[in-house]
Formats: sequence, C-alpha cells, structure tokens
Amino acid sequence: MKVVIMGCGRVGSALAARLSEEGHDVTVLDVRADAFRRLPSNFKGKKHIGNGIDQDVLARIGVGEADAFIAVTQGDNRNVLATQVAKHIFGVPRTLCRIYDPIREEMYRGLGLETISPTVMGANVLHGLLSEDSAVGEEA
Repeated sequence: MKVVIMGCGRVGSALAARLSEEGHDVTVLDVRADAFRRLPSNFKGKKHIGNGIDQDVLARIGVGEADAFIAVTQGDNRNVLATQVAKHIFGVPRTLCRIYDPIREEMYRGLGLETISPTVMGANVLHGLLSEDSAVGEEA
C-alpha cells in the first residue's frame, strides 16, 4: 500500500515507522526538515519538506497515486484542508484526518471525512479506566 503521511511529529513518525517496517511504500511530508529526526535510522520511506495544503507540493510527491493520505499535524485547519485536497482533487481513496477539536471533528465526520479526535479518544479511555477501577473497588 502506498501511504502519504502529513506531519512527522510523534504520531506521524511512529505510524510511518510502523507502516514502513510492514513493507508499505511510505512518504512523510513535513514543513520542517528537523521533524524527520523522529524517524528511525532504518526508515525505508521517503521524506519531503513542504506544506500539504499546497497542491503543487502534493502533486510533486505523487499523492494522486497514493492509496491513503493521513494528516496528523498539530493544526486542525491544515489537516482538514489537506485531507479534502487529497480526497477531492487528487482522488486518494482513503483519507484520514486528526482533529483535536471534538466539535469540529464531529462536523467534518458528518461531511464525509474520516476523522479521529484524540481529545475524545483520550477522554473515553480515561473514563473507561476510571469506570473499571470504580467497579473493582465496589466489589472489594
């Protein structure tokens, strides 16, 4: 599978390393060259400096041939815009978008984007753990 990941922070670099290790064709795009230091030394994918909301940059890195595009920068607006460009202009079949703001995440999901909100996911996990501890404590 050919995957383009926009954002080489903690999540983007970990995902890129994992997909590369599994044998996928991975391209990582970030606006800062020093972000690529997070990738392991055995990373077999490609690294490109550029802004994923720039159509010329996306065309240059071959996003139109990708099977998936994943936007995981720190900016919700950039992630949403780049995901929409990849999906609607370049025809990438699978696009995933991280959106921190739960209200916006729900809205864009309703508009057809495949989104995740780490804010909601984290709250759900913590709530679940708290509920488990409470249930265990009540049984004692």
